[in-house]
Amino acid sequence: MHMSVKTVTNSIQRQQKTYLFLGALLVLGIIAGSIYVFCLSEVDRTLLVDEIHRFFETMRSLDNLSYGSSFLNSLLTNLFYVFGVWFLGISIIGLPFILFLLLMKGFVFGFSVFSIISIYGLKGVLGAITYVFPHQLLFLLLSLVLTFYAFSFSIKLFSALFLKRNINWKEAMHKYLKILLLSIVIALITSLFEVFISPFLIQFFTQMI
Repeated sequence: MHMSVKTVTNSIQRQQKTYLFLGALLVLGIIAGSIYVFCLSEVDRTLLVDEIHRFFETMRSLDNLSYGSSFLNSLLTNLFYVFGVWFLGISIIGLPFILFLLLMKGFVFGFSVFSIISIYGLKGVLGAITYVFPHQLLFLLLSLVLTFYAFSFSIKLFSALFLKRNINWKEAMHKYLKILLLSIVIALITSLFEVFISPFLIQFFTQMI
């Protein structure tokens, strides 16, 4: 684990331009998601408002919350994303899909946050914070790091096949597998936060509305 974290830190320092590009793509997705909230039709907005109201009403009482099934659903969703991006990284054709998934991750995040704020106003800021903290912020950071490694690995694969560059595949694959293991651990932690901590934080907000 320590070596994996150190690997991530060193990689960030060496390849800042790639991270800036991916970070800008993520921010673009967040901005697009926030703008899209205000572009909804009246019918779609009504459906959105009803869905968000229903969600927070459900969170007022945690008596009926099934922690086991909720944790399993959250973990499977997170792992599906992690393995999806990771496997796309070992294919050349997966490169545009990797970038698209990061963009959409930002879009969904921005849409969720600004939907809550647009409905509840200033109170919605607290609602949005309790909704995304800490699990969604943690997974958003994980998505950025994982995308970086999948992007880099896909570029290496392209260089080896078409530009005939020599690549130490054993070392590259070993590093890539360590990133997968680290991502799985963080996905597990994220799901634990989402199911066992986030609902209690959201309850603070539900007491205000």
